[in-house]
Amino acid sequence: MMKKLLVISLGLLLFYSCKEEKKEETAQMEEIKQYSIEQFMDNENAYANGYSPDKSKVLMTSNRSGIYNMYTVPANGGEMTQLTKSDSASVYGISYFPEDDRILFRMDGNGDEIFKLYVKDSTGTKALTPTEKVRALFRGWAKDGKSFFYGSNERDSKYMDHYEMDIETFTPKIIYKNEDGMDFGGMSEDRKHIALGKSINTNDSDLYILNTETGKRTKINDSLSGNSPQDFSPDGTSLYYTTDADGEYSTLMKYNIAEGTSEKVAERDWDITGFYFTHNGTYQLLFTNEDAETKMEVKEVASGDVIDFPEIEGQSINSASFSRDETIALLRAGGSHTPTNSYSYNLETKELNQLTDVLNDEIDGDDLVSAEVIRFKSFDGLEIPAIYYQPKQATAENKVPALVWVHGGPGGQSRQGFNSTIQYLVNHGYAVLAVNNRGSSGYGKSFYKMDDQNHGDKDLKDCIAGKDWLAEQDVIDGNKIGIIGGSYGGYMTMAALTYAPEEFDVGVNIFGVTNWLRTLKSIPPWWESFKEALYTEMGDPNTADSVRLREISPLFHTDKVTKPLMVLQGAQDPRVLQVESDEIVAGVKKNGVPVEYVLFEDEGHGFVKKENQIEAYGKIKDFLDKYLKGEGQQGMDTGM
Repeated sequence: MMKKLLVISLGLLLFYSCKEEKKEETAQMEEIKQYSIEQFMDNENAYANGYSPDKSKVLMTSNRSGIYNMYTVPANGGEMTQLTKSDSASVYGISYFPEDDRILFRMDGNGDEIFKLYVKDSTGTKALTPTEKVRALFRGWAKDGKSFFYGSNERDSKYMDHYEMDIETFTPKIIYKNEDGMDFGGMSEDRKHIALGKSINTNDSDLYILNTETGKRTKINDSLSGNSPQDFSPDGTSLYYTTDADGEYSTLMKYNIAEGTSEKVAERDWDITGFYFTHNGTYQLLFTNEDAETKMEVKEVASGDVIDFPEIEGQSINSASFSRDETIALLRAGGSHTPTNSYSYNLETKELNQLTDVLNDEIDGDDLVSAEVIRFKSFDGLEIPAIYYQPKQATAENKVPALVWVHGGPGGQSRQGFNSTIQYLVNHGYAVLAVNNRGSSGYGKSFYKMDDQNHGDKDLKDCIAGKDWLAEQDVIDGNKIGIIGGSYGGYMTMAALTYAPEEFDVGVNIFGVTNWLRTLKSIPPWWESFKEALYTEMGDPNTADSVRLREISPLFHTDKVTKPLMVLQGAQDPRVLQVESDEIVAGVKKNGVPVEYVLFEDEGHGFVKKENQIEAYGKIKDFLDKYLKGEGQQGMDTGM
């Protein structure tokens, strides 16, 4: 009898203990409010394009209407006034004209990346580069404000020539005819010199200075290295450029044009990614990529003093755009846990005015997650950096499923910035590890080159090692880890499901490459100058490399896919054609594997319309709930 009572007591004890644990888990879940995809996509994406000539207002581009349109806001803060009301193609502001309230902006055809330049004035809008199937990109204002420069492939679809357009007559004039597949890198204020780059591979390039008066082109780098032009000095006597010729990371160099000599100007422990002077040369701005986070340093040129900007709680300032008279600056600040806002800062009075408040009022910022930079060892001992987002409701008792997130590229990098989609998934209980696999930028040139002609192999093994790291965390359900990525990350997703079919439990492929032979042959014509460099890294589909390219293309190996797959695609995508996704979906369906396909007729390489974002990312969560989280939850419920 005592034995029976003891068993009953233990049973009751276990029952009540289990019940209390469930109560604690439920209470913890209630503390973390969960938000809908509509609420997360209603975080506004808005950025400042520049001050009006009288500095009284700021031109803004925002997606608050559902797609990008132009707005204006008082420079000291206030309500935004809508300037354009496009309900189809997005409108992207460039700037006010230097001396009047006319506005320059650009549009493409629903994501086809064939941009046109337009002017808006009191009478309406006018296309300045109207020719069909011709791409035009703004390249800056002339020093006197009487004209602007732009690149266009109107003469030859393969090459972007350099033009100047007078703003009174809007008559274009060609300054540099690009017949050698060069990349434009800036022009001196006196128009005497143009910086040009020639890609050798996706990291290395040669750097030239063209004398526009004599036509002479001078190569300024001695060795094969990553060279990138930054800015000419205000007096036009020198060119500043970055190079990794002397080490793993890019340093800032100054090339003296008359003497033909170079000298090192600045060096950091990370890549220097940008450098330029303000309009009158009063300040210089230097940017570094420090462990996937942008750092900015602004100096007064005359004194060499660093300009201190105000502290913005919990955020870091990552860009500054000065007015033409250099008395005020537009700042952008944010963090992994908070979306980026724009501010106007007066350098004389030290007054700071917030121009945007883009976090949806319905979302409590305390419910969002700050990312953590972690590192893990891959299969061969190589240390791989990653950005980790852990749900606040995750505990050892309440384990959560997880996703390995793979960035685009090849050669991209997951950054420590705000991502509404990641925050949405994390808020709903999915841990996310954004892996910067070998071949990612930002960690030195040796690391960057490690995946050259090795794609879908060692870089995939890095992603698998990331999955293994997740599985070791006591808050992660190691049996429920998926993989997700866009563009090159979409390729990695398909490579994982094809070449390592049992490693991940689901895959989400967002406009990913699945047939390298076709993708490399169908590169948009305006990428001609970069095509050979891409072939050097990936392989040339017109040579014997085609054998390897076919081997690493998931489309030809769909019979190996055994796990649920979701594919998302934009029909206007010029980089990864719709046929890529059509065919991979058809191939995997033959296996009897669950496949979901989401296609948008009015999107390109990236979804920019809010209603499409809501549908796309909401369906991703539904798919993950069903195939990654759902079955596991049912199993846990029946077991207790």
